Amino acid sequence: MKQLSIVFRFFIALSLLCFSAAGMAAEGPDELVKRTAEDVLATVKSDKDIQAGDQEKIFALAEEKILPNFNFDKVSRMVLGKNWTRATPDQKAAFQTEFRTLLIRTYATALSKYRDQTIEYKPLRMVNGSNVASVKTQILQPGGQPIAVDYTLEKQADTWKVYDIVIEGVSLVTNYRGQFAQEIRQNGLDSLIKKLADKNKAAQPVTAAVGTN
Repeated sequence: MKQLSIVFRFFIALSLLCFSAAGMAAEGPDELVKRTAEDVLATVKSDKDIQAGDQEKIFALAEEKILPNFNFDKVSRMVLGKNWTRATPDQKAAFQTEFRTLLIRTYATALSKYRDQTIEYKPLRMVNGSNVASVKTQILQPGGQPIAVDYTLEKQADTWKVYDIVIEGVSLVTNYRGQFAQEIRQNGLDSLIKKLADKNKAAQPVTAAVGTN
């Protein structure tokens, strides 16, 4: 099996997080990750349309079950870092719109690649009463090396939500923060937003199916 790029691996991991709102309050972070990851793998393996790359179906799944249960506001703040506090409200809204669409678009590509992967779950180590947890797993793939995946979750009220994914020691947040910070330093936040918008617009025939821009 060909080696996957680090960004693509992030979305292999992300696409396992097909959360269901029901029952989240009663589950620990490790139980939540295990139940939902296994559910996603079973769904993908049994859905020929998704395996064939049905973009409308994949995008609808992401919109309905992935992003609503991902702490996207926190991810956006962490990815932009100090540039978030300097941004205007309009810039923040525009960035979140385009970044969200970018995640969905990349997610859709990763989800259609599932075939025979399985997941190994490590014992949860967490301080009692803590509102932050790291769930450590490995994605096992035939003919390839295991991929270490850590999900970082935060508890808000009675709900656990993911705000970072670490693949082989590389953080999703850190990866994007480095890319985006370089563009902002060179050309400003508006330039970054425009570049994200241009990439998303190029994929408009796909994303239009679920009303994203």
